[in-house]
Amino acid sequence: MPLLCLGNKHRVVGVWDDEQWLQNFRMRKATFMGLCEELAPTLRRKDTRLRAALPVEKRVASAVWKLATPDSYRLVANQFGVGKSTVGIVLMQVCRAINLILLRRTVTLGKVQEIVDDFAQMGFPNCGGAIDGTHIPILAPPHLGSEYVNRKGSMVLQALVDHRGRFIDINTGWPGKVHDALEMPIVILGDPVVFRNTMGDVEMPIVILGDPVYPLHPWLMKPYSSKEWFNNRLSKCRMTVECTFGRLKARWQCFYGRLDLTENNIPMVIAVCYPLHNPCDAKSERFAQGWSAEADCLATDFEQPDTRAVRGAQSGAIRIREALRQHFDNEHQ
Repeated sequence: MPLLCLGNKHRVVGVWDDEQWLQNFRMRKATFMGLCEELAPTLRRKDTRLRAALPVEKRVASAVWKLATPDSYRLVANQFGVGKSTVGIVLMQVCRAINLILLRRTVTLGKVQEIVDDFAQMGFPNCGGAIDGTHIPILAPPHLGSEYVNRKGSMVLQALVDHRGRFIDINTGWPGKVHDALEMPIVILGDPVVFRNTMGDVEMPIVILGDPVYPLHPWLMKPYSSKEWFNNRLSKCRMTVECTFGRLKARWQCFYGRLDLTENNIPMVIAVCYPLHNPCDAKSERFAQGWSAEADCLATDFEQPDTRAVRGAQSGAIRIREALRQHFDNEHQ
């Protein structure tokens, strides 16, 4: 008998407590059922003369299970008592539905001034987000292997997060050999003529914070090679995106399973974890520390490739960064 029977006659999961729901689906029952309700109009199918349609709950459960674990299609199929091919079909149906219904609503900029104010409290003024990229292991398309291999096949994911560690913009689909910095621009936080602040006699737009691999722009600040107070402030705020990536991959461990999908479907499956991450975070779904330990074990099979810094910089960006550096130095004195 399958471990989970989510059909009309058997509801084994009905006896689970919230902790069991959290461990298996990364969310409590109420959140899961709310997700099913939102997706039902798109996912519901009619029975045929030959077979009963899979209930929406079972469709969502099998897809979320696949996203939350590095399990193979066969293992997921055994859990739910369905065919291996059915898991693959249902996964794509659910991912399309989530991206269609939830992506634009949950992965959004939100209140810019609130983001700026909270980053200012963390030590960096006029900051609208932190940006970073990460490599997701995949089975590279055989005909494009040289583009996707950088030791191992991967697809690059770039994301911008706010002060709370919620995703406000994402960009995925680039093969692993593409340099992180070449994926920009990702999002511009409003018209720079509107969002201005003055550091001394230097005007600056709202900026986002990146690591050394990114180019220096008036709207993107990166560390100096050696300027202690500036780098410390920038690093403290930019850590939000690194920590958020860590929680994302630990919660949705399909990222460590070398995604075995067609080239066109991989970005869709990667992207679906973001409209799931933000609502889970907004609903205060607990993040189990054991997930990080599991992810660390899985990550040993795939090292993030080294990247080279972009050395070029715009003159306006240099003046803005220098003004910020002087501001931090003055505060320290």
